[in-house]
Amino acid sequence: TMSLREHALSLFRGALGTVRPAPMLRRALKLQGDGCPQLLVKGQAFPVKRDLYLVGFGKAVLGMAAAAEEILGDHLTQGIINVPLGIQESLQRAGMQEMLLKPHSRIQVIEGAKNNLPDAEALKGAVAIQELVEGLTADDLLLVLISGGGSALLPAPIPPILLEEKEKLTKLLASRGAAIQELNIVRKTLSVLKGGGLAQLAHPARVVSLILSDVIGDPLDIIASGPTAASSHSVQDCLQILTKYNLLHNLPKSVEMVLSSSPTKPTAPENYSHVSNIILGSNTLALEEARRQAEGLGYAALVLSAAVQGEVGCVATLYCQLIQLVCLGFSSLGEGPLGDELRGNLLQLAAELQIPGLHLEEFLQALRGLGPNRPVCILAGGETTVQLQGTGRGGRNQELALRVGLGLHKAQATGASSPQGRCEILFLSGGTDGQDGPTEAAGAFCSPGLVAEALQEGLDVEAFLRNNDSYTFFSQFQGGHHLLVTGLTGTNVMDIQAILIRAM
Repeated sequence: TMSLREHALSLFRGALGTVRPAPMLRRALKLQGDGCPQLLVKGQAFPVKRDLYLVGFGKAVLGMAAAAEEILGDHLTQGIINVPLGIQESLQRAGMQEMLLKPHSRIQVIEGAKNNLPDAEALKGAVAIQELVEGLTADDLLLVLISGGGSALLPAPIPPILLEEKEKLTKLLASRGAAIQELNIVRKTLSVLKGGGLAQLAHPARVVSLILSDVIGDPLDIIASGPTAASSHSVQDCLQILTKYNLLHNLPKSVEMVLSSSPTKPTAPENYSHVSNIILGSNTLALEEARRQAEGLGYAALVLSAAVQGEVGCVATLYCQLIQLVCLGFSSLGEGPLGDELRGNLLQLAAELQIPGLHLEEFLQALRGLGPNRPVCILAGGETTVQLQGTGRGGRNQELALRVGLGLHKAQATGASSPQGRCEILFLSGGTDGQDGPTEAAGAFCSPGLVAEALQEGLDVEAFLRNNDSYTFFSQFQGGHHLLVTGLTGTNVMDIQAILIRAM
């Protein structure tokens, strides 16, 4: 029989495969007919009356564009995409030819946004995209490819604001504790293309956006700052945020000018009737595929949530308690006082974490109904946060895996009544972009025995965690066998976690 580790790896790869740019585009996009061709996107038809143009920005857009150009062929008139600095060389080195444009492509590639920060190169690309869309007519069709990281790759401050001034203001807000949502509202208000600006400039052309979401809940106006979606925010919202962080009175002259002359109401939704926004890939889709594959491997598979967020320690506790509850079920103690206590703890923790769309009562009910002794697979996705305290290496996925390992070890050590004894358990957490923090790992695997073995070898797991040094721990231990290494994937729909449990 395959090991749990092999199963988990196969589920993760399956989930990834379904959100890789090329297969995802081939499933969703077709070109039909010769006389008056039509673009079919997930069953919706868009007539190609005159010229077909393509623009795109984001970390996964190069692979999306390569697949799109293959499908569109000679119907594509011209394209411009803005992608992260160095991505073509990285994909070339990784042997991922299918993610690269062919020679003599009609799509121009501009690389920018070093370290995911807007820079002069990204601005150059944004201006080129702006010039292309401004010249379109009612008979033209504009295909827009959007993925995470698109925000930094589409900087075009409203003149006379300079890129440096906008950046400085954003950094200042961040240093005063502004949330990412607040930063985005300010950025959008000061931008030509964000917050629906791109769609407005492309009018009267037909705009079709294909979106790979890397944001919890897939909100159209937040992914890449919503260049083709109606913004739900106005200048008032921006002023409120600047007031809240006490920045209203020392703004650059240019920003004051733009804010005082901006329309006070957001653009009416009816002004977006020429736009279709279509989500092609998301964490939800990836988890669905993993669930399908887990069932194929004989597991009773359940998806907890595609919106797991919160501090990595709290999320690890949630997973540890879920694992114990499943193991109790295996030993038919699930209905006793211990099971009730665990369920109570879980509900309280879930309330604290406020995970959107998590119906834990229903989930626990479904767990109860699984019947004894069938292997269980619990899947989840989203993005946790780590409070950095140390100077070690590792990302949120490796830290989550190590914290789950430690939690399971402590639960086992607290007494003979520990329900884990009769179960084989594996936990996996990985980033779908193939990177987790500044390391070559995408994440890590762990099992309850991991920490006990590490302690025998004199490794102090808690010290590694205090130093945020999960990568060093995993690479020292058992020759890095617990690290999940996938290489660059060319896609990004946040993180995926899998819990696999079978009776021994």
